[in-house]
Amino acid sequence: MVKVAVAGLGYWGPNLLRNFYNHELCEVVGICDIDSQKVKKFLGIYQRVRNGFTDFSEILKLSADLVVIATPPETHYELSKKALLAGKHVLVAKPFTTSSSEAEELIDIAERKGLKIFVDHTFAFNPCVRKIKHLIESGELGNILYFDCERVRGVYNVDVIWDLAVHDFSIISFLGYEIEVQEVISTRFFGKYKNDIAHITFTANGNVIGHIYVNWFSPVKIRKMIIGGDKKVLWWDDVHPFEKIKVYDADRSPQPDENPFFPSYISGDIRIVRVDNKESLAIEVDEIIKTILNGGEPLVGGKEGLKIVRILEKCDRLASSKR
Repeated sequence: MVKVAVAGLGYWGPNLLRNFYNHELCEVVGICDIDSQKVKKFLGIYQRVRNGFTDFSEILKLSADLVVIATPPETHYELSKKALLAGKHVLVAKPFTTSSSEAEELIDIAERKGLKIFVDHTFAFNPCVRKIKHLIESGELGNILYFDCERVRGVYNVDVIWDLAVHDFSIISFLGYEIEVQEVISTRFFGKYKNDIAHITFTANGNVIGHIYVNWFSPVKIRKMIIGGDKKVLWWDDVHPFEKIKVYDADRSPQPDENPFFPSYISGDIRIVRVDNKESLAIEVDEIIKTILNGGEPLVGGKEGLKIVRILEKCDRLASSKR
């Protein structure tokens, strides 16, 4: 059994808690949040959990193998460092830290103490993303030409690039691409220090072009990614309840007789791709537990978390240069 303690019971922490609690090879030995009412609530829901605290230092006194840190991003470094120094593996919500120097220090501590850092880039465990990775690697799409990503609407609490675009960066990185951000145009309509709308252009592996659009204030929730190849084009709509991935023939033949009032937007075949209906977090938690029990490297560890933080930092620098 892997013994786990969960710190942070706000938006994302309860989902992590539920999945660890329900795993057959895991025992949740304690929970923590600065809000005592949340601690009381989840002790009532998960009755095998015996320990609840409002002080993070109390969590570190438990015989936990892994400490889950699902607290606000600005606390990730401090709490992760305390957990590592106490001899615990850590799972840290995204983004890993708020600076690359903090991430580098945590990686160094973990390596010196023989501990594992897991970073919660949940989409690396998403069945759709794994299916997309297979389709790219199989060559079905051909040579990849572009990524077009849109992720809008949410709970406005942090910088939209660090909270939403981080998903697209981590997905594209997981698909095997090295990202170089080229330009960022962003606004701070409602927050003096936080981007709330942003357009990001980038290249991947040097010759693939990409665009990410993120916006806290859209009237509709959109989570989509289009991946264009020279053979086929993939559309992933993560909000759609069942037809999440469609693959279109990349038909580039001219249509000289097309009626401009009734254009034919789709001239080739479409295939709806079957994807396993399994929660990403359940897959992630299972792989984390097995990595701790059996050894090996995390699928998404500290170095991958650092890579994404460096990309986010460059976004900040480019956005600031426009102001």
